[in-house]
Amino acid sequence: MSVQFPPSAAPLAAHPVEVLPAPVRRRLLELAQGAEPVSAYVYDGEVAAARARELRDALPDWAAVYYAVKANSYPGVVRALAPYVDGFEVASVSELELALATGGFMDTPAVVAAGPAKSVPVLTALVRARVEAINAESLLELHRISRIAVAEGVTARVALRVNPADIPISGSLHMGGAPSQFGVAEPDVPDVLDAARGLPGLDIVGFHIHAASNNLDADSHAAYLRWCVEWSVRTAAGTGVELRHVDIGGGIGVAFEGEEPFDMARFGELAALVEPPVGVKVVLEPGRFLVADCGWYAAEVTDVKASYGEWFAVLRGGINHFQLPTSWDIVHNVAVLPVDAWDAGEDCPRPAAEHTRVTVVGELCTPEDTLLRDVHVERVRAGDLVVFPNAGSYGWEFAMHAFLGHPVAGRHLL
Repeated sequence: MSVQFPPSAAPLAAHPVEVLPAPVRRRLLELAQGAEPVSAYVYDGEVAAARARELRDALPDWAAVYYAVKANSYPGVVRALAPYVDGFEVASVSELELALATGGFMDTPAVVAAGPAKSVPVLTALVRARVEAINAESLLELHRISRIAVAEGVTARVALRVNPADIPISGSLHMGGAPSQFGVAEPDVPDVLDAARGLPGLDIVGFHIHAASNNLDADSHAAYLRWCVEWSVRTAAGTGVELRHVDIGGGIGVAFEGEEPFDMARFGELAALVEPPVGVKVVLEPGRFLVADCGWYAAEVTDVKASYGEWFAVLRGGINHFQLPTSWDIVHNVAVLPVDAWDAGEDCPRPAAEHTRVTVVGELCTPEDTLLRDVHVERVRAGDLVVFPNAGSYGWEFAMHAFLGHPVAGRHLL
């Protein structure tokens, strides 16, 4: 009996090579001329910038778009986004340093920070940077922030992260109310805020609610935004918080095979009907949505082989470089970029699979290193490049670089 590993098998055909923009094809073919087999990401910062402009232009003035750096921390991509976003969301000291270096902030850095296990060094760096808001995950974290702020002689701006009991909205949202390491359970919010009022060095500015994930429905996401604002206004009034900040997290989805993309214009129209109180900033933290389609992951086919009637394209690379499809069970389609040069010599046959289905696997010593199953290709040869579009988010950053010690994938900006 054969063991099945993600991603799920799907009866699809590989993308035509024309789906790859001409500049991307040229750059990859240049890389293919090098001495080492190709395993690399290519990014187009203008694609990310255009997506950020489109979202920013669709939203009302009271909304702010903060890029979640974790989605793609390549400095060239972050620099391309910087003029078209209102700030950054970070989760580590290295991301904070990148945001500060890129943002060119003159006063309070337009940076918010999240993470369920922020260490004292991380919190210290955030307090010293005087970031716009630290999303506090627990009462203990509030105590730590207070102690650091007092020692530094400053006041730290804090938003309490909340795990809501329920969100009365239908659609593809991940609802609240489930046990989680993230945030404070909604029933505990009044007691935590009451305790926080007694801590010196804290300025409680509002709330962070991140209960949506990969939502492709604009109507339900606008309803979610409205719910977050109304919940925050109501809770602030009931607990004595001077509300200035509502962070709804990210959660806008990225469409894959057969899915309808998120309708930004519709989302903007519905968001404009929400009326936050004057002086309240509503922060959205898109990451994957802004950068998914600005990147391509390409790996050289090191071998093509048949095994018991099934064909395999073996890549120089795999989940050690591009883990997302396997981890999230995404059917992530590919294009085959032909490379005509064959440097192995005339006496070395060049294996190929033609007009058939192949499974795309990586170089690791585990059957879990499977990126795509049963995709129909017109032709794939050893030495060609298999290219994954929409690899600009959670690609290089999400990979397991150290396993087996193979070289890390390169990164290149058009």
